[in-house]
Amino acid sequence: MSTEPDKEEHEVNLVVPLGYREEARLDVFLTRNLLNVTRSKVQKGIKEGRVHVNGRLVTRPSHPVHAGDRIKCKVLRSPPIQAVPEEIPLDIVFEDEWLLVVNKPAGMVVHPAYGNRTGTLVNALLHYVGAGTVTIDSLEDDDGDSGLSTGHARPASDQDPAIRPGIVHRLDKDTSGLLVVAKNDFVHAGLAKQFADRTITRDYLALVLGVPEESGTIQGDIGRSKRDRKKMAVRPAGGGKAAVTHFERIETYADSALVRFRLETGRTHQIRVHAASVGHPVLGDETYGGSELKRAIRSRNRRAFYKNLLKGLGRQALHARTLGFVHPVTGEAVQFECDPPAEMAGAIARLRENAEVPDGA
Repeated sequence: MSTEPDKEEHEVNLVVPLGYREEARLDVFLTRNLLNVTRSKVQKGIKEGRVHVNGRLVTRPSHPVHAGDRIKCKVLRSPPIQAVPEEIPLDIVFEDEWLLVVNKPAGMVVHPAYGNRTGTLVNALLHYVGAGTVTIDSLEDDDGDSGLSTGHARPASDQDPAIRPGIVHRLDKDTSGLLVVAKNDFVHAGLAKQFADRTITRDYLALVLGVPEESGTIQGDIGRSKRDRKKMAVRPAGGGKAAVTHFERIETYADSALVRFRLETGRTHQIRVHAASVGHPVLGDETYGGSELKRAIRSRNRRAFYKNLLKGLGRQALHARTLGFVHPVTGEAVQFECDPPAEMAGAIARLRENAEVPDGA
């Protein structure tokens, strides 16, 4: 919501849900519900006269928001997204002429978007396959010989303007592990169907706060949080997309556990949301409570230990360890595995060495 000359103005309309009782400030509400903005930019836009509430101009960022309010914002859209090849090292686990399996490091975004235009997996993949810069216009004229699939690479909407050549599925920025990348549209379609049919094998390792049951299944629709549109939440039946996560406790520590998660569906933030919904958020996950040590750990000394552990970890302790599928061309059932990277392996080792197992675990 700035006044940069290279941005195009467009209008966004929001309706505050009828069940909303928070009465948050206008700047807080808009920051939660507009994509790719910061609170400081929202505050500046409000003061510049870019926001109307129920038809009236509001220039105070502290204006309270109520249920049923209709908010109209004039926001500035950033220049179109493009994906530029960048020489970034890749950990290629498998490659043939049809697809790649990549071990993505934590901290790498999968594809360019408004907040991350460079340094993404797609930027690295374009360089690796020798492709040129990909733009929306070039996708329209694609001849199918770019080295990555492009049939599903176009932006999904104005709210999700990312370009995704080759990308069949995603991992969150701070989740490490295995991704399959399609080199052409035929392979992409074959892999996408397996994801839709839930025949892909996807196992994750995670450290979680607290000690969950030995094994079980978490079910609950996942959709956008009503309180914060940048977060996901478990919603009442029919209020989101159906999601199923299976889990098994692998190791137990005093105030945490190592858990294997198996995805049956693949919703945004699924493991992180489901784990938090049963009271065991992924350790280090600041978005969903995985860094709130006071709630989960009574001992002051133990909290100090975990605070130090989180500092060394530097991200959520979630790793996509196993990926299995039927190769769309050869018909062979293939499966790949990769161990957690050093920072997560180090956290696990410290827990094994220093954490006492609670009684009855």
